[in-house]
Order: sequence, then structure tokens, then C-alpha cells
Amino acid sequence: MTTVSIPGQQSDQRNVERTPWPTATTLAFRFSFAYLGLFCLWFAQITFVFAGIAGQLLPDKAIMWQMVTLEPVTSWVGRHVLGVDSVIHQDSGSGDQAAVWVGVFCVLVVAVIATVIWSVLDRRRTEYARLSAWFLVFLRLCLGGQMLWYGIAKVIPTQMPSPPLTALLQPYGDFSPASVLWLQVGSSHPYEIMLGAAEVAGGLLLFLPRTATLGALVSLLCMAQVFILNMSFDVPVKILSFHLLLMSLVLLAPQIRRLANVLVLERPSEPASQPQLFTTPRANRTAAVVQALLGIWVLVGCVQVGWQSWYEFGDGRAKPELYGIWSVTEFTVDGKHVPPLTTDENRWQHLVFDQPETVTYQRMDGELVPAPAEVDSAAIKLPDLDATFTFVRPQDDQLRLTGRLKGQAATVSLERVDLNSFTLRNRGFNWVQEYPYFR
Repeated sequence: MTTVSIPGQQSDQRNVERTPWPTATTLAFRFSFAYLGLFCLWFAQITFVFAGIAGQLLPDKAIMWQMVTLEPVTSWVGRHVLGVDSVIHQDSGSGDQAAVWVGVFCVLVVAVIATVIWSVLDRRRTEYARLSAWFLVFLRLCLGGQMLWYGIAKVIPTQMPSPPLTALLQPYGDFSPASVLWLQVGSSHPYEIMLGAAEVAGGLLLFLPRTATLGALVSLLCMAQVFILNMSFDVPVKILSFHLLLMSLVLLAPQIRRLANVLVLERPSEPASQPQLFTTPRANRTAAVVQALLGIWVLVGCVQVGWQSWYEFGDGRAKPELYGIWSVTEFTVDGKHVPPLTTDENRWQHLVFDQPETVTYQRMDGELVPAPAEVDSAAIKLPDLDATFTFVRPQDDQLRLTGRLKGQAATVSLERVDLNSFTLRNRGFNWVQEYPYFR
């Protein structure tokens, strides 16, 4: 029994760590270390999630500080090397802006140069077992943070909220592919929550060394689906989703032989284990506890952001007093009745009250136009239309606007549309269906 003692196992592990790596593996590690390390430190939000609940105390644009700080560099490279204008649009939610693509190009170039210099200066080195252990932990925590960030945004359904009221009036053919995906997922909160639960599970597993391999597998499956959806529906998160998928693969690379033996070749395999950061069991246990606590810290921060988002722009937000879709039944200008002709550019077909400080009016040709609005208990101001109305509600489902529109006296009578008259909202779930319902 003494031949399998713990000291002997530790000695064997140290010997394995000193085994020289193949040249290709050494080069791949140097490049991966440089490229993915720089990408994680540069890309917005990857490191931001580790601020946890303290992130609420940071300035609004703190999530993008790396990209904003390096914008002069990416802008110069874009203009003088690639011949494109690359300006960070801080008011955009797109992760595929030209400036981001230029930034990835810069990271790639720097990583290649760093790999070459590193390989020349450290050409006698044949393995990086200790550095690799720390690098894999770094990647694992970065990936875990993003899995929790996006997972909680689905568990608390704010990434894909319920379809806005304007979507009920818009023809399907007018939606972009990304809108189709967003509305499809947002139409079923149970489905979105289950997607998020899988991502949260992968993220939590990644913060525990003992379950890291399982977490990487779950994350790989989740991110493969996300990347395919982003590519298929033109969602502007292609860059990040690809790199999160790549990080999952890199984390699984050291375990590929074990996984192949168990899942494919049906051969016995030694247990999958994560590389140790320190040489003593106590230090490694402490490191595992710190990683677990960091995961809890990130999870709490993501939940806080999720709940705040739920009440700011999710289904939990306060609804406007006139919330709903209102159909125009009568439209008069200067005392003259305006008939509902599709060729009329000024008459309205519907008014939609959904988002705060915004009113969307639908023209007779079906076009939906959002307009800034000031709405109080008795008046509506639409500065873009040079319109000011007072309103009364003869009944709860009736609305009458009286005022001026583009310098002319105008009166608009409206009736509230029953939202449950739309199939998307009234169809519900059915165990028994004699025929498929694809109306």
C-alpha cells in the first residue's frame, strides 16, 4: 500500500509536469497565452463582471474603458493600415463594430509578434507547466464570468424581453433576422430561462476546480449554439461568442485524450484533473475556496444587474398611464374629417404607448415612427411633430386628443386595441392539437 501513498503521487505529478512538450504544443501555448490573454484584458465586459456589486458604483461607461482608452490606437490602425474609419460608438450595443474588428486585428498582430520574440528569447524552454496552470485558471474564470453574465440575463429575462407592442403591428417580413431571433426567444420566458440556466450552470461549474472540465463541456455546448445563432441570424456578438467558444476548446484541450477514451473510444481513463497552482495541498485548497467565493461574488453582481434591468426595461418596469395600442377612429384637421387613405402621409393609423418618454405613431402606409414625447396626466407633447394635445378618456378604452399638429388645429379619437386579440398573445399552450396551428 505504501507504493500508492500521497507523497509518491505528488512526486509523480511533478515529474509529469517537467516532461518536455512537443515543439508545436510549446508554440501553440505561447500564442494562445499572448492572444487570448490580451483579448480578455482588452474586450469590454470580460473583466468588468469581476467588479461584482461594486460595478454599480462605477461610471456608466466603465465597462468599455479598455476600448475607449485604446481607441486612438485602433483608430490610427484602421485609418492608416486597413483604410477604414473605426470609431467606438459608446451608445451602441453592437460588439461587432468596425473599431472592435480593428481591435481584434491589433491583438492578433501583437500576439504574433510576441510569440516570435518569446520563442527566440526563450528557445531553450521546453515546457510551461506552471505558467500553463495559471493561464488556464485565468481563462476559466474569464469564461465563467461571461457564462454567468449572459446566463443571468436570460434567467431574469432581460436579454430578450417580451416583444414590444410595436412588434404586434409590424409585418413579419419587415423584421431583421436578429429581431426574429430576439422576438422568438422573448415570446417564451420559460424557454429563455432554461437557456440561461444552462449557461449559469456552466459558469458556476467553471469556478470550481473539481468541476471545471464539466463546466467547460457545458460552456462549449452553450457557446456553440450561441455562435451558430449569431452567425445565422446576424446578431452583432459574433466576435465575443467566437472567442468564448475558443476559450472553451482551449480549456478542454489538456483533457482531450481522457474525454476521447471515455466518450468515444470506450476505454478506461484516469480521472480528469485540473493543474495545481501551488506545490502544497493547503495552498491549493485555499485557491479553490478563493475561486468559489469569486464565483459567488460575480453571481451576486450579475443578479443585481439583472433585477435592476428587469425593473428598468424588462417586464417588471412601470407601464405608462396610456399603455397599449390605440386605433385611430377619427382624425380631423382644421375641423375637416381626414379619411383613412393609405396614401395620406399625415394621418395616423395607430398610436402606441409602451416605452417611457416615447410615443410610436403608425402612418397609414403601415410605417411605425417612434417620437420623443412628454406625457403627463392630461397632455401629450410631441416636439418632433410640433404637436401639443390635451386628452380626455370618456371611457377606459377610449381616448380623445385635442390640440395642434404641425401648426393646425387637430382632433384625434382613438380606441384601445385588446392586446389579447393578437394570436401571439392569446394562443397559449395546448397539450392536444388535432392539427398544427401555424397561423
